Amino acid sequence: MSIPTDNPEADSPHSVVVLSSGGKDSLFMFHRLNSDPRWRIEAMLTTVNERNGRVAMHGTPGSLLRAQADALGIPLVTVGLPEDCNNAEYERRLSRGLAPFRERGIAHVACGDLFLADIRQWREALFERLGWTPLFPIWQEPTDRLARKLVEDGWQLTISCIDTHHLPDHFLGCRFDQSFLDALPPGIDPCGENGEFHTFVHGGPPFRHSLHFSTGRVVVTHNRFAMLELLPVDQ
Repeated sequence: MSIPTDNPEADSPHSVVVLSSGGKDSLFMFHRLNSDPRWRIEAMLTTVNERNGRVAMHGTPGSLLRAQADALGIPLVTVGLPEDCNNAEYERRLSRGLAPFRERGIAHVACGDLFLADIRQWREALFERLGWTPLFPIWQEPTDRLARKLVEDGWQLTISCIDTHHLPDHFLGCRFDQSFLDALPPGIDPCGENGEFHTFVHGGPPFRHSLHFSTGRVVVTHNRFAMLELLPVDQ
């Protein structure tokens, strides 16, 4: 687990902002940090498409992100991004979204990356420029072990997006359970770390209560990514 070893006092934890997509890696990372007395999570920050208000690739709408944050008991900050967002604009808007926390003296931001080294290196360079210290609490967590733990510990996940170049259509909308894992074709990472699929988390150990939602149409982008419309319902 890549966490600084400055040994903060137990009664004075370090504050951290968690980057979240609303998916399993982000929420498992949140749960790990939230269970560690060295850290105090101040907020979750999520980037959304400013045109449709949804998380890129996952397709999760802002209303469900807010319901998720409420069920976790943590503030949510959303940062809008343009449809075709280049790295410079992403950096500018992320910096603006994080600025209120930086002004409060918070220096750490947590990322849910597992093993894509190029993405980690990009984040490290990005946050160095912005004056933040990135954490990678679940870095190199074996994905087969993580997948089993999510199932065994009762996490509630729905497959919200699939890459149809790697998975057939019937995987979209499935619950992430042992049957799902058993049915994955050979070569597919059990956590979808290579982009084979994405998830929405609606229940699990850190949740005060499970979320309720319905499903709508399927939207296909870039002729390969099938995203399931998730719709909030009254609870």
